[in-house]
Amino acid sequence: MSELQMRVSDEDRERTTHRLQHAFTEGRLTQLELEDRLELALTAKTYGDLLGLITDLPAEQAAVDDVIELESKNGHIKRSGDWAVPRLLRISSKYGSVELDFSEAVVPHAVVNVELDLAYGSAKIILPDGAAASVDAFRSDYNRPKTSVPSRPQPGALYVVIKGRSKYGGLTVRYPRTRWFSH
Repeated sequence: MSELQMRVSDEDRERTTHRLQHAFTEGRLTQLELEDRLELALTAKTYGDLLGLITDLPAEQAAVDDVIELESKNGHIKRSGDWAVPRLLRISSKYGSVELDFSEAVVPHAVVNVELDLAYGSAKIILPDGAAASVDAFRSDYNRPKTSVPSRPQPGALYVVIKGRSKYGGLTVRYPRTRWFSH
């Protein structure tokens, strides 16, 4: 059986629909072409079905690496603002802390995996409103993870799966703080 005859997943269909929508916003497809192709993409059964919908479009540029590894012995690892989030983020820190703020980040994936290897540091992860996170696979010898976000995936929202360990540090997962006196 060739690859083109293999069955596609919902994620494959979703990736193709995003590519078609992007082509429409660039002016490469008309509204009618987009609607026709989206209908076919959502009902596609094989990779061949999906490939036929995007072969006349330019190749997609890889904007975000699938895996990024960050390491620090005693420094602070911080990502915030407008940053590109990979599908898998591996972070190792011996004495420093980790802060990941996803609230303004570019997240092209529905699910992001974060693997933490912390010895003496702690991690703080800030998610955009509506996002959810699983901390079930994170272990700490010192204290339990603190989270104020749902643990079940929400439809259409970011879902972050956090794995790893911390010997003497902790993990906090929360939404951004609201400002009382902002206009």
